[in-house]
Amino acid sequence: MSGRKLFGTDGIRGMANLYPVTPEIALRLGRAAGFLMRRPEAGRSRFVIGRDTRRSGPMFESALVAGLTSVGAEILLAGVVPTPAVAALIRELDADGGFVLSASHNPAADNGIKLFGGDGYKLDDALEERLEQLILTSEIDGIRPEAGSVGTVLTMDDSLHHYGSQVKTSVPGMTLNGMHIAVDCANGASFRTTPQVLRELGATLSVFHAAPDGMNINESCGSTHPEEMGRLVRGTGAQIGISHDGDADRLLLCDEHGAALDGDEILAMLALDGLKRGTLAGKTLVATVMSNFGLDECIAAAGGSVIRTAVGDRYVVEAMRKGSFSLGGEQSGHIILRDYGTSGDGLLAALQILRIMIESGRPLSELRSTLRKYPQAQRNLRVKEKPLLDSLPEVSALVSETEKSLSGKGRVLLRYSGTEPKVRLLIEGPDEAMINAAADKIAGALAAAIGA
Repeated sequence: MSGRKLFGTDGIRGMANLYPVTPEIALRLGRAAGFLMRRPEAGRSRFVIGRDTRRSGPMFESALVAGLTSVGAEILLAGVVPTPAVAALIRELDADGGFVLSASHNPAADNGIKLFGGDGYKLDDALEERLEQLILTSEIDGIRPEAGSVGTVLTMDDSLHHYGSQVKTSVPGMTLNGMHIAVDCANGASFRTTPQVLRELGATLSVFHAAPDGMNINESCGSTHPEEMGRLVRGTGAQIGISHDGDADRLLLCDEHGAALDGDEILAMLALDGLKRGTLAGKTLVATVMSNFGLDECIAAAGGSVIRTAVGDRYVVEAMRKGSFSLGGEQSGHIILRDYGTSGDGLLAALQILRIMIESGRPLSELRSTLRKYPQAQRNLRVKEKPLLDSLPEVSALVSETEKSLSGKGRVLLRYSGTEPKVRLLIEGPDEAMINAAADKIAGALAAAIGA
C-alpha cells in the first residue's frame, strides 16, 4: 500500500478537484477499469455508478462515464444511493463492477471513488495496483472504439426500490408498528432510503438532516457526531436513534436514553444473537485491531471467538471471505453481514438490531450492557506530512514508556489514516486517567513534530 500514488485504504480520496481526486483521473480510471474488468466473452463491460449528495459528485460521474464509454462500456447510473446499494445492484444486474462517488464521513469539500468488482466486493490490492499502472501510463491510450462500438448510458429510475426490497428480505415478516425511531441521515445518500424502508415496515419516525444541498453532508451531523443523535433521541422520546455517515455504509446507534453505541457494541449484540440462534458462521466474529478487548471477553464467554485484522473494512471482508465467516466490522460502525450483503451496510445492520430488540422484548440500553468495555483514549490529529512514525524520537519514547506502564494490560496503537491527512492514536487500559494523560502527552509530541 505504501508505494501507491492514487489508491488508499478505500479507493481514491481527497479534496475534490485537486490531484489525485480530479475529473482527469476519474476519466482515466474509467478507461482503465472498462478495459481491465471487461469479460472477453461478453464483448463489452457493464458498470453501475452511484454517488452521495456532494456538489462535486455529478462532475466526477460525468468524467467516469466519459472514460468508461470511450472504451465501449455500458453504464447504469443509479443516482444518489448508499454504497451498499451499488454493491447489491452489481450482483443483481450481472455487472462487471461498480463505482461509488463518495468520501464517506469526510466533509463536503472532499470526494472519492470506491470500486467494486463483479462479485460486489471491493477490489483486492493487486487489481488496484494494475488499475493505477494503467491510469498513470499510456498503455491503453490507443483503445478507441468507434461508431456503434462506443459505450452506452442508461439512467436507472428504480435503484432505490431495488435496494429497499433487498434489505427487507433480511427481516421477513418483521413489523415495526409501535416503534418510534429517530433517524439522522447526515444529509447524505440515505436521506430517502432509510426513512422509506423504516416507514414501510410500520415505524413512527422523527427524521433529521435529510435535506442535502450539496455542501451540508456530514456537517455537525451523522455517525461522526454521536452527540447530535443523543440530543435528537432525548428531544423526541424515541426508543432508538439511527445515524449514518455520508454514504450510509456505517451505523451509529443511541439507546432510549440518548447514550451512543459504537460499532463494537453493535457487533457484540449481533454476534451474541448469532451464537444463540446458531447462525454465526464458525462461531467467529471478525473485528479490527481498533476494537475494544472487552469484545473478545464478551464473545468468548458466550462460546465464540474474535479474530483481528488491520484497520479498514476491506481487510475485515477479506478475512471473512477467507474463513467463510458471516459477521464482521469496525468500531467506527462498518458492519458487514455476509449472509445478506458484501459490504458495510448501515440500514441492514440497523434492521437486524431492531429485530433483536423486538424478539427479545428488551430495550437497547439493556442489550448493550452485555459488553463491558476497557477504557480507551483516542486522539486524531491533522498532519501536514506523514513521515515514518518510528523516525520521531520523542513520540517513540513516549509510546514505549506508555506500553511499559501498561504492563501487558493494555495497548497503544498509532497509525496514519488511509483516507485523511490525520494521525490516529488509541490507548486502551484499565486506568482511564492514566491512559488519557498518556494520550495527551503523545498527541502533544505529534502536534509539535508533524501537526498541521
